[in-house]
Amino acid sequence: MKITVVGTGYVGLVTGTCLAETGNEVICVDIDAEKVKQMQSGIVPIYEPHLDVIFDRNIKAGRLTFTTSLDEGLDHGEIIFLALPTPEDEDGSADLRYVLGVSEEIGKKIKSYKVIVDKSTVPVGTAEKVRATIAKNASCDFDVVSNPEFLREGFAVDDFLKPERIVVGSSSEKATALMQKLYKPFVRSGNPIIIMDEKSAELTKYASNSFLATKITFMNEIANYCEAVGADVDKVRVGMGTDSRIGKRFLFPGIGYGGSCFPKDVKALQKAGRDSNYEFKILDSVIRVNEGQKIILLPKIDAHFKGDLKGKKIAIWGLAFKPETDDIREAPSLYLMKGLLERGASLQVFDPEAMPNIQKRFGNTLDYASGMYEALDGADALLICTEWSIFRTPNLVKVKQLLQQPVIFDGRNLYDTNDMQEAGFNYVSIGRTEIKA
Repeated sequence: MKITVVGTGYVGLVTGTCLAETGNEVICVDIDAEKVKQMQSGIVPIYEPHLDVIFDRNIKAGRLTFTTSLDEGLDHGEIIFLALPTPEDEDGSADLRYVLGVSEEIGKKIKSYKVIVDKSTVPVGTAEKVRATIAKNASCDFDVVSNPEFLREGFAVDDFLKPERIVVGSSSEKATALMQKLYKPFVRSGNPIIIMDEKSAELTKYASNSFLATKITFMNEIANYCEAVGADVDKVRVGMGTDSRIGKRFLFPGIGYGGSCFPKDVKALQKAGRDSNYEFKILDSVIRVNEGQKIILLPKIDAHFKGDLKGKKIAIWGLAFKPETDDIREAPSLYLMKGLLERGASLQVFDPEAMPNIQKRFGNTLDYASGMYEALDGADALLICTEWSIFRTPNLVKVKQLLQQPVIFDGRNLYDTNDMQEAGFNYVSIGRTEIKA
């Protein structure tokens, strides 16, 4: 099939590359000429595990090409994916200017029947808006489909190639048949393609992300309560997670959720509810608790240093909002670093992938280490913000030697408290007893 993907961010680039992997001819369109030039040269502009391998393979095979020309893309594709940004507006709603702007151009330019697919995360009713915008100028038939993505950064390629489910919102039998044909190679193991109306499909994405954010936030509150009463959140987590009604995933406490999806989508659903005179009281609490959770370690750091962080050197492991990505959007590390800098601390930071993005934001206010142990040299404490695998089994003897004081503030509960006690560390984590050397 001939496919066009408009927008080459995380979703668009993974979508285009993975669709090419099953033999489709894919053109990806982006307005950033320099980015398009890089991709044409075989350079992947984002970090996503395994993407580079299939990206390179499909470029060499001629199945994956890139252009800045929307006209070229529209002439090529029978299915047009819109994978455009929907940033958070000032009031928390999703900003649809890019989606509707491209839709207007599509209406002016299409010459034959097309299926226009909303791949971006968009509010309920967006398919209707896209349809109306295109229809103002279109001189041929078209259909609009909602096909939300469920890609986890760090696992996006696997999620696309082996989806648990594919949701297609469509009121057109013709468009539905084309979408089922396109996705058939991805569901050979029997996972479902779920057909529903467009509004339900749009809401499915927001409901899914908001539920997962709620589950994370609830566990963080349980962790905070564990500290207040002397319980161990790890034991509580295991006791809860073995209940099949609850499940083991998304029960790990920490310093809050971040990224490009959960924060934006929860706020967008909250705002959409208010616009329909419905108050999501649970989401109000989720947003409020998560904002506090991101900086929950700051008062603990203050307490350890008796309120005086001026001149103190803090090492930080992990800057991305989660492991296996270079994405720092709404990362808890941003809030913790801001608070520490305001208190007069100096920061030595390390992340396997995210440091270039951090440097664009913080410039020379941070010291960027070449490795995890280099970040520790002469530091008064270590703060862990992201659970990269390389941080899970460090050489604790070396860590202790490099730090001025054997102090670790662990925002992701990477280590066993008994191990930390035996190794002689002051160890502060989330929802567990503080260990003192």
